[in-house]
Amino acid sequence: MGDRGAGGVPGKLMLGGAVASLLVFLALTTVVTRHGLDHVDHVARALVHWYCCAPLQTSMEAASFLAGRPGQLMVVVFGSVLLWRRRRLWGLALPLVMAGAGLLQMIAKWAVDRPRPNLDPWGFPSAHVLTVVVLSGYIAYAIGTSRARTGWRGFSLAICAAIVGTVAFSRMYLDAHWSSDVLGVLTIGLAYLLAVVWLVGSTPALWEKLSLGRSPQG
Repeated sequence: MGDRGAGGVPGKLMLGGAVASLLVFLALTTVVTRHGLDHVDHVARALVHWYCCAPLQTSMEAASFLAGRPGQLMVVVFGSVLLWRRRRLWGLALPLVMAGAGLLQMIAKWAVDRPRPNLDPWGFPSAHVLTVVVLSGYIAYAIGTSRARTGWRGFSLAICAAIVGTVAFSRMYLDAHWSSDVLGVLTIGLAYLLAVVWLVGSTPALWEKLSLGRSPQG
C-alpha cells in the first residue's frame, strides 16, 4: 500500500482532506461561539418545523433513539462481524474507531459548551450525528473499497447516507440541536473519518515496513 490508504486512495489526499476539514471545523466553531450563525439557525429551525404531525414526531423520536448508544452498539457488533468475513483488520478496528469518536465528541462539547435549542447544555457538535457519520462512513468505505459486487457497494453507500440524513434531521426536529451543530459534525466527523480510514488502511504496509526493518536475530 505504501503511500496509499485503503482502496488505493492516495494517503496524502486523505490526510490533506482531514486537515482541511479540521480547519473548517475550527473556523466554524469560532463563528458559532460569536453567534455568527444564529439567524441561519433560527431560519433552519423554522423550516424543519414547517410540517409537524404525530406520526412524524414518533418517527423522529425512534430514529433518534436508535442512533443512540443501544442502536450504535448493535451496529458496531454487526458491522464488526460483517467486515470480519472479508476485511478482518477493518472489523477489528471498528470498536476502537467508535471509542475514539465518542471521546472526540465529549472533548468538543466540553470545549465549546453551547446550549441546545431546548436550552440543555453541550449542543455543539451533535454527538448522535457525529458517531453516526463516523460509523456509517467507516462501514460504507470498507464495503465500497472491497471486492463486493458493484450493486451491493452502491446500496450500502445509499443506506449509510440515508441514515446520516435521517438522524441529522431528527435531532433538529426534536430541538436537540441547531443546524450549525449538525454542520459542525459534518466537518469534524469527516476529518476524523478520513484520518482513521487512512490509518487502518495503511496499517498492513506500516507493519510490513517495521518488520523488514528489524535486525535479524542470530
